[in-house]
Amino acid sequence: QVQLVESGGGSVQPGGSLRLSCVASGFTFSNAVMSWYRQAPGEERQRVATIPTIGNIKYYSDSVKGRFTISRDNAKKTVYLQMNSLKSDDTAVYFCKATQSSWESWGQGTQVTVSS
Repeated sequence: QVQLVESGGGSVQPGGSLRLSCVASGFTFSNAVMSWYRQAPGEERQRVATIPTIGNIKYYSDSVKGRFTISRDNAKKTVYLQMNSLKSDDTAVYFCKATQSSWESWGQGTQVTVSS
């Protein structure tokens, strides 16, 4: 079955960096559009970044543009989110999502806490 497992979350001071990873299994990874979302306490889940199956047209939310970078390694069936210049507002649970034409699937999430 489809499985997405995130890792790399943790606690970091403002201005610090983290790299999240999401390892996929159970489907043809190269055929899936991959996204990162985040959800802070009491707020709706919001899309952070999306990377297509091919090409370089990536999506970033305005709040992370210029600080976060999404990438994928199809051979490793992994999508990454490099997060630099982290702010307290980036504190949230981060989820990866796989999307194909007829289905989508979510990982269980990884906590990112930015605090001094």
